[in-house]
Amino acid sequence: METVVVTGASGHVGSALVRALLDDGVRVRALVLRDTKPLAGLDVDVRRVDVTDRAKVREALDGASVVYHAAARVTLETGADPHAERVNIEGTRNVVAACLGADVGRLVHFSSAHALDASGSLLSPTQGMVYERSKAGAEREVIEATRAGLSAVVVSPAAVIGPFDHKPSYMGRVLLMLARGLLPATVDGGQSWVDVRDVARSAISAAKNGTTGSRYVLDGHWMPMSRLARIGAATVGARGPLFEIPTGFARRFAPLAERASKLARMEPVFTTASVDALELTARPHDQRSRDELGHAPRATAQTLSDTFRWFEEQGMLKRRAS
Repeated sequence: METVVVTGASGHVGSALVRALLDDGVRVRALVLRDTKPLAGLDVDVRRVDVTDRAKVREALDGASVVYHAAARVTLETGADPHAERVNIEGTRNVVAACLGADVGRLVHFSSAHALDASGSLLSPTQGMVYERSKAGAEREVIEATRAGLSAVVVSPAAVIGPFDHKPSYMGRVLLMLARGLLPATVDGGQSWVDVRDVARSAISAAKNGTTGSRYVLDGHWMPMSRLARIGAATVGARGPLFEIPTGFARRFAPLAERASKLARMEPVFTTASVDALELTARPHDQRSRDELGHAPRATAQTLSDTFRWFEEQGMLKRRAS
């Protein structure tokens, strides 16, 4: 039986991917930084590996036929974040080098749709927020390695939501706030919302069917935040947001909210980066991901229903009355 490696296996995408691979009968070596709780009860080989440690990465990838590189530092910081640069760029460089050294058959690298500008080109080192820039830099490492003979493909998910969100993610926290009636307003603009389980299935398809050196944008269904919140609130029986904040006003107010969160020693959910991530219109679908990978995102309403049910099952959200 082949062995595949998943980096960032305790993250939202990584956790869903591990489960999808196990469903396919694949032997999984799951690399995590520290947290093993999202993998509890799963039949996987769990190893604690920091992707910035090149020697440990090389050792962990030995004997792997396929590597899924999902490890990343996701940050909404607006200023410098050297740790994000190290994890996202240097970590990817280490994974690429290890794949070349271990003769790995295929690398599937998880980038982000937010690492692309409106024309679909990678952001420059001076464009965007730190997370977006660092993911663009990481993708360049992968593309450069394909020129050195690495069989690698890039998958770029849009705004990921869905079950298995243990930590939870930024959007997971927003959805929990919504379900608890603690989201009084939304910001003008929307995202292409894609279910984490559809991202996982399409990534597995990319390992088998993707063309080396290609990028596949794993988009979903574009929807304004206000509509997403309305559907979510109705699903969980909560009070929805009362009003929508114009993007311009939100961008001016965001630095104050970010500083307030830091003073309260809370991870911010409302920052300049989170506002800038919202788009006023949908980008075109990536037809190649549908044609070559069979990417078929399910309805957002179904994703929201399944996500709230999963939060309830995990004890993260009080069960609704039937």
